[in-house]
Amino acid sequence: MSGSLRFTLLATSLFASLSAFAAPAGNLPLMPWPQQVEQPAGGGRFALDNRLTIRVEGDDLAGAVTRWRERIGLQTGWQMMPQNGTPDKPTIAITVKTRVDAQPLPDSDESYSLKVDANGVKLDAATRFGALRGMETLLQLVENRADNSAIPFVDIHDSPRFPWRGILIDSARHFMPLDTLRRQIDGIAAARMNVFHWHLTDDQGWRFASRHFPQLQEKGSDGLFYTQDEMKAIVQYATDRGVRVVPEIDLPGHATALAVAMPELIAAPGPYQIERGWGVFKPLLDPSNEKVYEFIDTLIGEVTEIFPDPWLHIGGDEVDASQWKASQKIQQFMRDNTLKDEHALQAWFNQRVEKILEKHQRRMVGWDEIAHPDLPHSILIQSWQGQDALGEVSKNNYRGILSAGFYLDQAQPASYHYRNEVQPAGLNGQDRIKAGETAQSWAFTLPRLKGSAVKGSFTLIRQEGGWRGFIDFAGKSRRMVRDIDWRTPEQVSFRVDTWMGELKPVLTLSKETLSGYMLVGNVRYPTDGQKLAAVPTGIQPGVPDEQQAKNNLLGGEVALWAEIINPQVIDTRLWPRAFVVAERLWSAKDVNNEENMYQRLAAVDAWSAVSVGLQQYAQAQRQMIRLANGSDTIPLQIFAEALEPAQYYTRQHLKFQAGHYDLSEPLNRLADVLPAESNKVRELNRQVDALIKNRGDRAALQAVRQQLQYWQQNVPAVMPLLAQNYQLKPLVPVAQQVDAVSAIGLSLLEAMENDRLFGAGEVATMQAQLDKAAQAQDETILALVSPVEKLLRAGK
Repeated sequence: MSGSLRFTLLATSLFASLSAFAAPAGNLPLMPWPQQVEQPAGGGRFALDNRLTIRVEGDDLAGAVTRWRERIGLQTGWQMMPQNGTPDKPTIAITVKTRVDAQPLPDSDESYSLKVDANGVKLDAATRFGALRGMETLLQLVENRADNSAIPFVDIHDSPRFPWRGILIDSARHFMPLDTLRRQIDGIAAARMNVFHWHLTDDQGWRFASRHFPQLQEKGSDGLFYTQDEMKAIVQYATDRGVRVVPEIDLPGHATALAVAMPELIAAPGPYQIERGWGVFKPLLDPSNEKVYEFIDTLIGEVTEIFPDPWLHIGGDEVDASQWKASQKIQQFMRDNTLKDEHALQAWFNQRVEKILEKHQRRMVGWDEIAHPDLPHSILIQSWQGQDALGEVSKNNYRGILSAGFYLDQAQPASYHYRNEVQPAGLNGQDRIKAGETAQSWAFTLPRLKGSAVKGSFTLIRQEGGWRGFIDFAGKSRRMVRDIDWRTPEQVSFRVDTWMGELKPVLTLSKETLSGYMLVGNVRYPTDGQKLAAVPTGIQPGVPDEQQAKNNLLGGEVALWAEIINPQVIDTRLWPRAFVVAERLWSAKDVNNEENMYQRLAAVDAWSAVSVGLQQYAQAQRQMIRLANGSDTIPLQIFAEALEPAQYYTRQHLKFQAGHYDLSEPLNRLADVLPAESNKVRELNRQVDALIKNRGDRAALQAVRQQLQYWQQNVPAVMPLLAQNYQLKPLVPVAQQVDAVSAIGLSLLEAMENDRLFGAGEVATMQAQLDKAAQAQDETILALVSPVEKLLRAGK
């Protein structure tokens, strides 16, 4: 690589990171977006210096003032001057209306008002929790300008849309050190979220140290567990930041580690070993054994001594009932108690556990599988199954929170999570075929790499002025599709958000048969099917009424399961995308402009790394240095910008097919470093769209050309890095495809400039090259294919 090109690449990289600190044009770099924001017509800013002082009245926020001043120092680069005592004329005056206990609760008042004018900063909060949330908003507003550091004049009135806004972190599959957890709690607080859901037990490890049952950690943890003092310290750390800690002790399933330590409580005799693989396993507690309930009672007593939150999560998901079915004793127990099936047996077990929780003044949270009419309405359902399940929960007057669509262990675009609404929505008759309209329905089968095929049908309706349509997945409610695009008279594509991610079929409809692929996230899954004689009846979404939704839908949680996440990459997976979920749970429903969201996300991404100390950049850079076998990582970084990790569960399923879906699989590939989506490719797509819309858009054409040349010219520099490390060698063909795909894009631009068309054979050859380059390779996807394919279609 030439010196001038190397300088250009470095300068571009630095400019991209520094420019993220600037507020988007005509907007403020806030995320989540507050409920009410007003700025004076004339603008204005309040200048800061390192003598800045903070005064709190109405409550004692312990070390918060010191933390806030330190963070302002980090954001400005200042060494802050000492603040002695309580200043009479503070820079930032915080007034708390009502003093409450420091322990955050599900109904804690988090409202605040923030005013910045020429007199300084005034933050008024109903309670300490509003003050904590308001200060995170204020810290996001601190900006470094050409002449000073300042805060723009603004008047904000704010409170959250939903009371439950959390992040689940799985410490059972890959153990997470205390420093890692504390850093994520800082992020939770910075995102104005308020729940750290701590997954402490599973088949792969028992992380809760028990005084009464020390064999749990001695035999079930591989020596990786949290002492009671350590857990208490985490609770205190979170409490100081206004974050609740909800522990999860999985019952009755996900119990292999428990079975290793206490096989006498399990439905089958064993012997057992700690599970090293990922999946659903057979060990279950024995509901017919009274000693099980004595154990749970004692254990819950210990848990409640450490975790003061009124909710305690029992898991309850993915119960493989094989052991229950095979046990004559348990089957007789079911007959004796008139329990018709194993689901009823689990509900009977949960009733007993719920009574134990009530004895310890705790309420039960569990996953969808605990929902049963025999359980009291005081329980809370966390839904991994989605809005259908959550809607039914709410309609039956149970309370629920949503996690489906917020799984950040999956690589998905931020926009997908941003569109994910807690409240189920009806179709409002859009799926009805009206007089004068025609419809065609097609059944499809989408085989997956693991598990059963996805089956369903879609219907396209010809209406005046265009098309609309809907999709019916087997067993799930009907969804309307968007962006229907007939590429040819026989080839159609559309988009729809699903539990797998955004789905984009590219299908050829030929007489009675269907062929092509469905893009699940960014991965092509071959799909076939046939035409249907009639429009399917389908299942309408279960939509609670307004009062049911208001009373019963409490919010949601990010889920961060740890099969392919460890402490070395956790920040790269969680941040900054968790801010997008935080906005969906905090901000008004109509705050939904995706382009604006991405602008503010860039700002909060950089802010969170500097002010909060999140390590999405530091972790990625460390891994890049390791992969590059040296500190010159720029060629690898540029190459990586053209790639994305395979989205949905594709990476997990590829590992499963290869026989590597277990704890021994190292998370050391480039795919483990890549962000969930490429911002460079997203911007390139935007420029390509602008160019297709207006071929005379010279700025868009030049932007596309420069980006393609940038990647193409980097290939010779990155090739030696890929070749020298066995962990990168499988990507050598991908680098070659970057060169080839960029060349196709540049030739298409040249043809567009010169108003020249390619022949059918040339188009077919280019399409074949793009199709090959679009396949998953070493768990990555060459995202560059998408914008170049758009150019190819536009040039036909």
